[in-house]
Amino acid sequence: MRFKLLVILMIATAVTLAACNSSATEEPQLITETVALEVTKAVTTEATAVSNTTDAKTSASTTAQTVDSLPPVDPLNVSGDIVTAGSSTVFPLSERMAERFTQEGYTDNITVDSIGSGAGFERFCVAGETDMANASRPIKDSEVESCRSIGREPIEFRVGTDALAVTVNPKNDFVDNLTLEELALAFSTANTWADVRAGWPAEPVIRFSPGTDSGTFDYFVEEVFDKDEEPILSAANLQLSEDDNVLVQGVEGDEYAIGYFGYAYYSENVDKLRVIPLEGVEPNKANVDNGSYPLARPLYVYSAPNIMAEKPQAATFINFYLTHVNEEISDVGYFPASEEALTQSVMNWLEAMGMSE
Repeated sequence: MRFKLLVILMIATAVTLAACNSSATEEPQLITETVALEVTKAVTTEATAVSNTTDAKTSASTTAQTVDSLPPVDPLNVSGDIVTAGSSTVFPLSERMAERFTQEGYTDNITVDSIGSGAGFERFCVAGETDMANASRPIKDSEVESCRSIGREPIEFRVGTDALAVTVNPKNDFVDNLTLEELALAFSTANTWADVRAGWPAEPVIRFSPGTDSGTFDYFVEEVFDKDEEPILSAANLQLSEDDNVLVQGVEGDEYAIGYFGYAYYSENVDKLRVIPLEGVEPNKANVDNGSYPLARPLYVYSAPNIMAEKPQAATFINFYLTHVNEEISDVGYFPASEEALTQSVMNWLEAMGMSE
């Protein structure tokens, strides 16, 4: 009897232990599922807010995946001078990348000149003085022919996106939005703000625009004036400058001024300027990404395969630029290029270096 009782007790104990072990085995799976759900909710909630920090981290992560096929770069092992010139819009970004290249060990000279996209292509395609051209517009057919005439086949690298900022003086409390038609009036035939919209002050419109060598000017004319520069160049009270800081100072200094330039120059001077929505759309990352902001445009760097072969330091810097640009671009004041565009840039680099499959 005692033996039977002992057996029964042993069987009961075994069943109990098995049940406990089964429960213990299942609990981690349940916890994992719960955590996964919580993480998903957190990500969904975060995605509804526009955060430069989050965007930068996400962009950096995407870039890391995109640029995996590029060979690693150690600036400590790079020698030889590098010269790049062009767009005043791309200038802050290229300057930042050059600074980082130097901070990470590059010890020779890297020159970044802000002279406008057109002048940058002239130095690259006509004079042959530079290794790279920065541009806030695509290269023109005539510029491609100029490059070819001196033995350079230009190759394009998309490095980011700009939301062209239309700004007014902070004391201007009446302009809260502009249609593209009103923007065209403000930079052409309107003598006073009342000519732009009825009810606005009958005060002269003071205009500040990038100069005619600027890719920003070219882009603005193409989008706002259907490629006809005559209306803006004929406007009264117009000041042109290739230096965007001069334009910022001009708008800052006159209550009835209006100006436009790359978003980075606005983001550096948010306490001195007020940015204007266009067609009711604010210039920000969300609206650039979804295509709703009407004056969003790509930013480029150009070089040529023979230059990259003759001056490997230039090729290495472009590699470094593409590898790390999304870690820096939001802080500079621009927006990342799409993953597709950045991937194409990486493919262009590999092809130029004879490393494509």
